[in-house]
Amino acid sequence: MLEKIYVVRHGYRSNWVVNSTTGEYTSSVRTPTGIAADPPLAGYGEIQARELATHLTSIQPPVDVIFSSPYYRCLQTLSPTVTSLRKSRQQDVRVRIEHGLAEFFGRAHFTHPRPAALDVLSTHFDFIDHGHTKFIESSVYGESIEALHARLAYTLHRLIEMLDAEQGAPRTLLICSHAASMIAMGRVLTGRMPEDPNEEDFRVGTCSLSVYERRAGQGQEGVETWDESRPEAVPELDWQRGKGVGGGWNCVANGDCSFLQGGEEKTWRFSGDESFLKDPNAYNEKMNQEKEKATGASRL
Repeated sequence: MLEKIYVVRHGYRSNWVVNSTTGEYTSSVRTPTGIAADPPLAGYGEIQARELATHLTSIQPPVDVIFSSPYYRCLQTLSPTVTSLRKSRQQDVRVRIEHGLAEFFGRAHFTHPRPAALDVLSTHFDFIDHGHTKFIESSVYGESIEALHARLAYTLHRLIEMLDAEQGAPRTLLICSHAASMIAMGRVLTGRMPEDPNEEDFRVGTCSLSVYERRAGQGQEGVETWDESRPEAVPELDWQRGKGVGGGWNCVANGDCSFLQGGEEKTWRFSGDESFLKDPNAYNEKMNQEKEKATGASRL
């Protein structure tokens, strides 16, 4: 039975922009998968990923199972950790891909790009487990903030339920995801949804680590299964008002960056600003650039 969940955000990445009128995505660098919204880590992000790996390799209790968003930057962030765990344990370590943990794209009149297929990702990473079937995937037209939380609640419910019943009884789960998804995960695990979704309650700097310990509650039963033919119809769960999914979890480490030489960087938050709703990542990128300019701390 799961006892702890470790959630990390990917490292400092290269940038992309989207034309909110045409829906065209462009990247500042050539992307390994050929998808503009799927950039690799920047050089500094690779350093962060190695620092994260050093920390995760010695964490207690040790990592039993690893799940990741299907985006390249998340798998690249996990790569040093997988290499280190393989070396220290002298055994194969695999990462399962779950689309329900993927990036947040706001609602749009155009279609957002999908992540690369597993066969493509496997040409870059030798640790992908092809045995997992996705629980859910967001609409190609993006989603609202409310829908994002519903997606993560359903994903984590299914993930916890599956691992609790899995042979070998894993005690710990490591997830690598994105800023918006990481905030939503903190809320649906603890059951704490602020009245204002823009509240900065869960910290999500690049390569930050949040840790959740399980309470004694029981998970919800009788939850419907997501239907791929109706992607926007996310099965409902009763997780708010302190309940949380999977019986509820306590956050015992919130966006810890103490093991990173540069500390907390590239934070992210929700906003009701119109520019955020058009392009959430560009809004936060601008916010971080202004911070870096003021402090002279730019890493690019």
